[in-house]
Amino acid sequence: MIYGRPPIDPLLFARAREMRKNMTPEERHLWYDFLKTCRDHVKRQYVLGPYILDFYCVESGLVIEVDGRQHYDEKSRDYDARRTAYIEQFGLQVVRVLNRDIHKNFPAVCQMLDKMMEEREREQD
Repeated sequence: MIYGRPPIDPLLFARAREMRKNMTPEERHLWYDFLKTCRDHVKRQYVLGPYILDFYCVESGLVIEVDGRQHYDEKSRDYDARRTAYIEQFGLQVVRVLNRDIHKNFPAVCQMLDKMMEEREREQD
């Protein structure tokens, strides 16, 4: 659970709803083939402050960001670093999963995420 969550901007909320309807192929694969039925309660396109998180695992406090090529340049890396710092202020942990890893080694991605959720849940007990 996120304590001190800022009020939700209605425009950002509407954008998140639209993004849930139009997930990328990689987000769709991760959602329908793993996250939807995994150990943790997962929310898609969750609004936190000025950001929309790809996936938020509620019990473990894990945020999963699915990154494509647009995240590789320096400007995007700086933006992602600021975004991660903001998210971590709420006691959450951000993990970035590359599109290519979802395509090339999906079982390993799922295993890594499951392990991270389990470890985070143990830490919070």
